[in-house]
Amino acid sequence: MSDETVTQIRNVLAQHGRLSTSADALAPDDDLFQAGLSSHASVNVMLAIEDSFDIEFPDSMLNRGVFSTINAIAGAVGQLQGEPAAG
Repeated sequence: MSDETVTQIRNVLAQHGRLSTSADALAPDDDLFQAGLSSHASVNVMLAIEDSFDIEFPDSMLNRGVFSTINAIAGAVGQLQGEPAAG
């Protein structure tokens, strides 16, 4: 995942996540739900991520785990953009 992808995700979280912590202050593996992301806000984040990256999340990815951390979101975005899995 690129730094640009992470920056875009942080921007979306700052605008739509309604987090109690600044998106820029979060570590890539910090739990976004513990940082204040609600289920309602996660829908707004998902829609904004789709717009920002010109992707569409399939139903199989619409779960809490995909939106739990910045790294999880970046991994899902990469997968939907056809990037090889990290590992």
